[in-house]
This record gives sequence, structure tokens and C-alpha cells, in this order.
Amino acid sequence: MDTYDAVKNRLLQLSLEKHMTIHRLATESAVPPSTVKNILYGKSRNPGIVTLKMLCDGLGVSLTDFFDTPEFRSLEQEIR
Repeated sequence: MDTYDAVKNRLLQLSLEKHMTIHRLATESAVPPSTVKNILYGKSRNPGIVTLKMLCDGLGVSLTDFFDTPEFRSLEQEIR
């Protein structure tokens, strides 16, 4: 699994846990719905940290909580 997939999976997981649609996540995060869709559907494979922070704010989690998962801890180095 690469970093993009881990971010996408975590966003989907948290959205499901919070019963949030893409549109509601976008509204709560003050991020355009198109940006959220682009991240989730693979058009944007490198979302910026500011965008991720805004999405975390909308989800009610910290960046630390977002990244503190076994999935992120087990990521291999991207550059070899």
C-alpha cells in the first residue's frame, strides 16, 4: 500500500464512522467538494498538508489522530 491509498482509506473510514457524505465533509471542512472527490477518486494523489488539516478539522480529529494508525506506521519508504 502506498501513502495515497492510506490517506484515501483513512478519509473514507473516518467519514463512515462520522456518517458524513462527501458533500458534508467538504462543507464541514471548508474544502470544495471537487477537491474531496479528487482525493477520494484518485485524481489528486498528493493532497497538501493544509488540505488534510482542514479535512481533519471537519472530521473532528487531529492530524496526529489521523496518521496514528497501523496502516500509516507500516508504510514503506516511497523513495528507494
